[in-house]
Amino acid sequence: MPTHLEYILFNLVVLMGPVLLSFDRQLRFVRQWRHALLSILPVMALFIIWDWLVTDRHWWFNPVYTAGTFIGALPLGEWLFFLSVPFASLFVWDVLRHYRPRGALPGAGIHPLWLAIGFAPALMFACLGKEYTALVFFALTITAWYDLTRGGRVLTRANVLWYAILLTALMFIFNGYLTARPVVLYQAQYQLDIRLYTIPVEDFLYGFSLILGCTSIYEKYRRNHA
Repeated sequence: MPTHLEYILFNLVVLMGPVLLSFDRQLRFVRQWRHALLSILPVMALFIIWDWLVTDRHWWFNPVYTAGTFIGALPLGEWLFFLSVPFASLFVWDVLRHYRPRGALPGAGIHPLWLAIGFAPALMFACLGKEYTALVFFALTITAWYDLTRGGRVLTRANVLWYAILLTALMFIFNGYLTARPVVLYQAQYQLDIRLYTIPVEDFLYGFSLILGCTSIYEKYRRNHA
């Protein structure tokens, strides 16, 4: 495959395992595809708008891996990223639901009012000109508030700890690939410029916001259609 199509291939690889394993006779994740897509699309729309607005400011895409594939300001691989990564994450969540206990966290998780403290670092980093850092704190705070007050209350589930661990490991693999290659390049002045392996620390909060939003809506759909 030509190098400029590599980002597209990356997304197909991410999707391959969850799609094929969706037909497992015990899990039958294929039955949840409709709910998964309905959960992904609204969050995908918000993140694409965010991405579109900050591309060529907070980050940009390496033309070696994306040339000729752009739809508007974003390469096709980036559009697919907001579909493939949440879909794979929801598959992981369903695996946990099936094979691990489904009880609540002790104390039923975080009280929504405590989330207000997330706005403090967002405002501080915004004042320091660290726009990407500020945005990820704001996004994660809002997403967590939605989950606990309007969404599926994922943050109150015992499985959320395992979910976070597994997602972090997958971020090191897949986001690590995108930043090590590098498919995505960053403007250091808008972030803390601290990296774990080759991944900006902000990317982890960005990813958790994206996935928590999708998972929360997914759980709400499942609860309403149980």
